[in-house]
Amino acid sequence: MKTSTNPAQRRAVITGLGPITAVGIGKDALWHSVLTGKSGVRPVSFFDTTPYYAKHSAEVRDWDPKSFFPPNRLKRLDRYAQFSVASALLALEDAGLPWSAQKPQDRIGVSFGTALGGISNAEKEHAAFLSGGPRAVNQTLALTVFGGSAHSNIAIECGFRGPGTTNSNSCSSGAVAVADALRFIREDRADVMIAGAAEAPLCPLTFGSFDFIKTMSRWQGTPPEYAYRPFDLSRQGFVMGEGAASLVIEEYEHACKRGAHIYAEVLGWGLSNEAFHMTSPLPGGESVIRCMRETLKDAGLQPSQVDYINAHASGTQMNDSNESACVSSVFGDTPPPMSGTKAITGHPLGATAAMETVLCALAIEHQILPPTLHFETRDPACPLDIVENVPRPARIQFALNNAFGFGGINACVALGQIS
Repeated sequence: MKTSTNPAQRRAVITGLGPITAVGIGKDALWHSVLTGKSGVRPVSFFDTTPYYAKHSAEVRDWDPKSFFPPNRLKRLDRYAQFSVASALLALEDAGLPWSAQKPQDRIGVSFGTALGGISNAEKEHAAFLSGGPRAVNQTLALTVFGGSAHSNIAIECGFRGPGTTNSNSCSSGAVAVADALRFIREDRADVMIAGAAEAPLCPLTFGSFDFIKTMSRWQGTPPEYAYRPFDLSRQGFVMGEGAASLVIEEYEHACKRGAHIYAEVLGWGLSNEAFHMTSPLPGGESVIRCMRETLKDAGLQPSQVDYINAHASGTQMNDSNESACVSSVFGDTPPPMSGTKAITGHPLGATAAMETVLCALAIEHQILPPTLHFETRDPACPLDIVENVPRPARIQFALNNAFGFGGINACVALGQIS
């Protein structure tokens, strides 16, 4: 049994998983895509991409909010909030954890993340305002546009009165949410935290703003899935996605007492800022290196103990090579296997790291390394053990999830096997 390096420190374990992704709803759909090499990347269908160079996205195409919410509830939930609450409900169901809005619980909290919150709904309502004036705007706009509607609506739906927060740390948001959950449990501020992140950014202005700064893939060939190719020599950038993922993170003894299934233990976290540039990584990667090392220190791990890294792997030339160099600095000549799973889910900005934490937990559960899809040509600037195209059985006791976002925000989370 893995024990904390601090005997007095409360431990936190993952007991429920609730992903909503471009490859399906729920943990089974996501893991099936890992095993079969399915990608959610397709040509954009939500709007006309004629004005843009980027043409692809990872949309949640089979989303039916009516299967989660009654009509009166849906009136107050935009797509972003729907993803947030529904993913939390999936995770709670998976954990077998009871909840009731009529019987609020003070020791359960919510820690969520997002990069852009209700941006797509705000964009739609702005168009309505321009064409029809103030009376054409949905009266609930003020309640849906802010990022904190995620954890607020989860708390309202489920009666969770413990710590509540939604961070907006760009593409690191999901990892920061998991780290915050660990911190709240360690500090005895909660016995259970719903941790995760959500994003619904697929709307014309927002999509175009990322296209303008040349961070998104401009692939126009076939198959469309090849638009996203982390670590491949011909990679062109990321493919914007949408969705959410929630995890039930529970104090270890609390989970044991109720006989909960435990996927993995959340062992440690790290957070840093590069203080350099909004989009370009710091040359030399000192802050990324420090973030990974602080995560290992907090988890009580040596680099040689890490069996798998779910890389940030944004798919841009600069960021993938920078991450590879930083991993080499931390792990030396024999780094652990690494994969970029955004080729499966797309890159739903702040939600991605939460999805990748789910994948790390499932990798530990099943002892299988997720693949990096669409990998054809090795890049000399990324000389690591990339899990290429197909899943790889392996002994996975400890895993690291990297998340690096705009603004130079770096976050890492370490997970470990409970045996």
